Formats: sequence, structure tokens, C-alpha cells
Amino acid sequence: MRYIPSYLFLLLVIFQSCTTDEPEQEFDIKWLYSDEGRSIGAVYKTAWVDENKLYLMDMRKPKEDRTLLQMTPKNSSDITSIIDPKKISKSILNAVGRSDTMMYLEWPSSFSSNGEHGLYLFEDDIYLLDIQNQNYRRITDTDSEEKAARFSPDGKKISFVRDNDIYVYDLRTKREKRITFNGSETNLNGTLSWVYWEEIFGRQDIGYWWSDDSKALAFLSTDESQVTKMHYVHWKPAEPELITQRYPKAGTKNPEVKLGIIELENLKLKWVDLGPYEYLCRVKWLPGSERLSVQTMNRAQTELDLFFVDRSSGKNVKKILTESDTGWVNITDDLYFLDESFIWQSERNGFAHLYQFSYDGKLLSQITDGNWALRSSGGTFWMRQSVVSIDEENKKVYYTAMKESSIERHLYSSSFDGKSLEKISGPSGVHKIYFNEPGSMYLDVYSDSDSPPTLVIHNKQGGVLHTLVDERPEIISDYNLQTPELFTIPTSDGFMMPAQILKPKGFNRSKKYPVIFHVYGGPSAPTVFDRWQGNSLFFDNMLLQQGYLIVKFDHRASTAISKKLENHVLNAMSGPIEREDIVDGIKWLKSQPYTDPSRFGVWGWSGGGSFTLNMMTNTEEFKAGVSVAPVTDWHYYDTKWTEFAMKKPVDNPDGYEKTSFIKTAKNLHGSLLLVHGTYDDNVHPQNSWHFIDELVKENIQFDMMFYPMRKHGIADDEARIHLYTKMLNFWKLNL
Repeated sequence: MRYIPSYLFLLLVIFQSCTTDEPEQEFDIKWLYSDEGRSIGAVYKTAWVDENKLYLMDMRKPKEDRTLLQMTPKNSSDITSIIDPKKISKSILNAVGRSDTMMYLEWPSSFSSNGEHGLYLFEDDIYLLDIQNQNYRRITDTDSEEKAARFSPDGKKISFVRDNDIYVYDLRTKREKRITFNGSETNLNGTLSWVYWEEIFGRQDIGYWWSDDSKALAFLSTDESQVTKMHYVHWKPAEPELITQRYPKAGTKNPEVKLGIIELENLKLKWVDLGPYEYLCRVKWLPGSERLSVQTMNRAQTELDLFFVDRSSGKNVKKILTESDTGWVNITDDLYFLDESFIWQSERNGFAHLYQFSYDGKLLSQITDGNWALRSSGGTFWMRQSVVSIDEENKKVYYTAMKESSIERHLYSSSFDGKSLEKISGPSGVHKIYFNEPGSMYLDVYSDSDSPPTLVIHNKQGGVLHTLVDERPEIISDYNLQTPELFTIPTSDGFMMPAQILKPKGFNRSKKYPVIFHVYGGPSAPTVFDRWQGNSLFFDNMLLQQGYLIVKFDHRASTAISKKLENHVLNAMSGPIEREDIVDGIKWLKSQPYTDPSRFGVWGWSGGGSFTLNMMTNTEEFKAGVSVAPVTDWHYYDTKWTEFAMKKPVDNPDGYEKTSFIKTAKNLHGSLLLVHGTYDDNVHPQNSWHFIDELVKENIQFDMMFYPMRKHGIADDEARIHLYTKMLNFWKLNL
């Protein structure tokens, strides 16, 4: 037999079909981060432009072949190109002032309301795509960064932030107008401080809101001069650059945020007096643009208030309702205004459900009810928005929820009075739903654990109108992929944890396999879904070819089933309470005849990195582990996220002590690979530095990989290829 070097085996996994008739495709880690690798399982990017116009871009095609497409689903199934790729490529090169490279049309950050323009941010400047004239032009050309750009509701203006002040650009006159004037390094207008960007607005720079009449802006003004600082040292140039970040550590001062309303015609500015609060969480205009709603929260995050504010003065402020919880209140984006009432998501009965209120805050009806919760089917897990359409005429609301199972997401409709409920989506799995504005039809991006996504247009009753991307079983067969088996694992007290397992081809139940457990573990942050798992499925199949079993399961607080289960982590997040469930799950797996109890590995990223250290310093269940970007002590994380469960350090010193892996580092059991980016502005590298220092004190050996000037996601292709290659080698050597 010809000798194959181990490094080639690790980097290149060739799947061989069982017969010569079956197709055969090969892939490696580099391929996963290529355009071809990313396109596997992709569908169209889509945007409803009006009632019966849909813009699309086919992400299955190479970049150079992508263009802007259009269809009118009500009239036809035809998809037509509305942009000439060659013509627009020349226009883009001309706009950016380049001739030495190839540039292709990307999907814009947004479209104007009439669909005439697309908006782009490129190299800190703003560009505009004129769709009808197939022209791409530069809007700004400054040394400063322009950000937070968006169209006005009427599509006639573009707003943006420069040097922490808000500007408005008129598309007709091609002139910009500055509308705030006190922006500075620590005073931010219309843009967010880090903690608001990350924890409150879900990594979106949403710091201002247009009125529906396009004549006024409500905006956040932030003073972060008292916020604690973090520093990062760039490895270049010869005299390294020092980068400073404002980041409020648990227990320290938050940025001070207030709300202003400014009229664009005369720049009249009104400040809104909301009384005492710690966080200003949401702003939304009411229909007619004469009032706006504001949500605020206290420091302990146990109370959230909803206010209505008059636009004319900013002074007439009325508290409409208060949500409270003994643990914490989750912020919701499910707030919708009707002619005489509004719809609101609440967890007041222990589950996320919809309620209808009058405009003076009187409860009119509970729209959904039961031992299940509403849940969105995409986006960051800590953002709560499940409603996808409202039919006010027929008094129906459409939403996604996990009524069938915690690992599925389906589309339902309910009557406003709560007396009727209908499941609309069909097969088991996860459905991502996108309605057009009038709610007459919707896009469904659907997949399950065995099938790549399909893309289908339905009428509001669920009937199929057009299939844009059909089932693609050839992806599974061509790459000879193994897909997850879904099951449950019992805890010692009988809670059934959602779980999945990947087994190698030719799995032999009488053989003893090593197991790699992939964990995240955050509150209401499940990892187990009945959906297509994308690139991670390919990487896991590489591990299968080396003979591992790959397992995920969610402890009770991470399932998102209920607020009661989520509150399980109160005062001890990522600590001993959750560890009990995980240990139960691992012991159950070790009791199975096909696993090797002496060869269990654990790995995770961010919260999962924390749980890896939790398990490796508080148990002896694992032989090896990979911890990427872990929080090692809650003192080192931000106010908003840390304190919702842990509260301030002064109020919960015992909880901070019991959840600190700095304290337990001396008990490290097994082989550890610790990974971090040196410019991680989310989970700061000091988390790993301190943990490492404790290991050094105890002369505990370990492996480490730090990525220069990479942030939390270690996201560039080169670093990802390096990291996942390193993990493959680590498991080979240590498990």
C-alpha cells in the first residue's frame, strides 16, 4: 500500500462512492472557503420591492455571473435580468476610480421604497445604483468614514453618519445637509456605542429612525466619555498602532443615551424626557408620524417600559405598559400598530406570546397561548422578532413559532381574539418566511437536517405559486455526505434534551468510537435544529472520515422553549447549573455501546469556548478540548449581556466566583487548544491571557493559537483555513 503523509490526509478528504456509477466530488478546508464551497446549498438573495415585484440575485452562480434579477410572481414565473453585468462592471470601476482590477455587482445593503435605487457602502464611502439607467455612482468622497446609511421612506434622500454626526443627502439636488453638530470621539449622534450595537440592536448600526413622512428623524445621542477603555496593539507598522475601544465592563458605567427628534426643514431639535432609565432599547414611529414609541429598561433588566411620545414637542410622554420578570426581560421587536390598537410580544406567562392592547395600554386579548413559544427562524439568537405579516382587515397575524418542536420553526396564523390558530407551513424542519408588504404572498426558505434549502413562493394560505429553488438531493449524493440523526438525551431528572449525532459511513454499532461534542450553551441559544447545516456539515464530515462521532445537544436553558427554562441560569450563567445537564448528557453518551468513554472531546466558540473550559476544569469527562474566544470570568465581559443574568458583581459576588474559570484553571484536565484573536473587541483577549497566566503558575502545559488583529469571528478566509486545519490536527494528535 502506498504511504500517504498524515498532513495530506488531514487537509484533503476524498469521498469515494460505493460504486463506480455514483458521482464523486472531493473537498478540503480551502474549498470550504472558496466561492464554490460557499455556493453549495445557496439560494437567491431576495427583496420585495412592492406588492408584486421581487428583486433577486442567484448566489449559486460565480461572482462574475451574478446580476440583479426581477420577477412579478402574481403574473409570471419568469425571472429576467434587469442589469447588464458587463455594463455595470465598467460603471463600478469608473465610480471607484480603478482600472486594474475586476469588480462585480454585489447585493446592495438596501433598496429604495420604489425600487429605483440600491445603496452600497464600499471602502467607507456611499455609492448608489440607478437600476433603470444601469448606472453606479459615488455619493460621498471624503477622508472620513460614512456609515449607517439608509434611504428615507419616500426614497428621495439618503441619511448617513460621518464623524458621529448625521447627514442627509438629497438625490434630486445631489447636495448633502448636516443635521447634528456636536459629534466627537465620545459623543455619538445617530450611531451606536459598542455595547448598544452588539447587545441591544443585534450587530446593526441602528441609531436613528425616519418618520414615515420623511420629514423628521428620531435619533440616539450617546455620551460614552465615562465608559471604560480597552486597548489593542497592532503588529504593524514598525511603531505599532494603539487602538482604543470604549467598552463597559460588568459593574462599570454604561454610555449615557438620550433621544432627540429633529425636523429636517428647519433643524428644530427636541429632546425627549423619559425619566430615569439605564438602557434606551427601541424607537418606532406610530402611523401618521405624529407620535413615536420608546422602550427603556432599568440596570437590572427586570423591568421594560413602553412610552408614547408626541413629535411636536417631545414633552408629552405617556407610559403605556411595563413588562417585568424576576430574572430579566428580553427586548422584543414584535411591536405593531393598528388603527385602534397594537400588537406586542411578551413572556409574562413564561412563554413568548402575542397580546393585543389598546393605545392606553389596556389588554384587549391574548392572541397566542400554550406551552410553546414564538421564535424567529433567522438572525442573531438574542433578537426577538417572530411576526412576519398582519392582516388587519381580516384580523389575523402571521408569525413563526416552535409549537411543533423546539428544533423546528413553522409559519402560523392566529386571529386577533386568540380563538383560532392555523399551521400554514408544511413539512417538518425550519421555515424562514418573508411576506410581501400587503401580505398576499410570501417566500419560504425551507430546509431540514437531510436537505439543502429550497426557495418557494406561496400565497398566504400556503399554496405554492412558484418554486424558485427545488430540492437538491444531488448535493448529498455528489459529496457523499452523512447527515445528522435527531434524537433526545435524558437528564437525571428526566428533561429530554434535543440532540443530534453524525455517524461515519459504514457505522458499526459494535465498534467503540471517539466522540467530539460541539457546544454553545447560551440562554435560549439552541444549536440543534432540523435544518441544513451548511459548511459546518462539510467540516464535520471530514471529522467523520477520521472516525469520530460528532454530537450536539442543548441543555434546558439553551433550548429556547420557555422563559422559565431560560431563567435557570439566573445568577450563575455558564456555571454549575448548566454543567449538570451537560454532564448528564455526556454520561448518557458514554453509556452507549458504540462510544469510547476514554476518548471524548469538547469544543466551542465564544460561549461554547467558555463551556469547553467549564467542562475541562470542573469535570474529568473529556480527554481533549478546543476553546475559541472564551469568556473566562464575567468581570471581563460587558454590562448589558453579563448583568441580565449575573447582575452587577457587587450584587452577586458568589455567582461571579462560581462561574470564573480563572479560579478553576488549576484543575485543567485533558489536552487543551486555546484560540483567540488579538483584536477581539467582543470577548477581549485578556480573558485568555488571565486563564493562561493561571496555567503557567501551575506549570500546566497546553496548546495555544492567537490570530494577529483578528476579531471575535476570526473571519477572514486565511485565518479560518488555518484554524480549522489546526483543529483537525489537534483532534488527530489528542483524541
